[in-house]
Amino acid sequence: MITATGPGGPVALTASSVSSVSADPPLLVFSVSAISSATPTILAADSVVVHLLDADDIDLARLGATSGVDRFADAQSWAPLPTGEPVFRGVRAWVRGAVVSRMDAGGSTIIAAHAVQAHIARDADSPAGGDALVFHNRTWHRLGEHSRVGETSAHRPHAAESTVRSGRP
Repeated sequence: MITATGPGGPVALTASSVSSVSADPPLLVFSVSAISSATPTILAADSVVVHLLDADDIDLARLGATSGVDRFADAQSWAPLPTGEPVFRGVRAWVRGAVVSRMDAGGSTIIAAHAVQAHIARDADSPAGGDALVFHNRTWHRLGEHSRVGETSAHRPHAAESTVRSGRP
């Protein structure tokens, strides 16, 4: 979920994907659709908060994806940071980012943000950490050990991978 604040108050939307693109500097990207009511405020914002949701946060993900609702009606569920951006309480993690770039892409805008502050409430590897939350084929999915396919990271490379690594045809 992406949140920002503007002259009309706080806004939020559930982004279909957020990607890390650089560790130094720490940059992430996401896109917003031109048809979302939150988009004008997010596009005008100098900074945003990217909430990193897991399967335990599905209600919040659904809230951000639902049109025509007041996402901030429950005043106990969120609070503004000292810098003004709204943060929903109890999420797995969040990152406050300074917007560094915007690029039009069809009916959407891609936004790059430089991470300047972060908070982790539930580490994915801890017993309290939830499974990953994914929206695929118009349905929410919980990813965890039960959804693992293939071998572990210690797998043997395929022939094509070996060729690329060795440089031999």
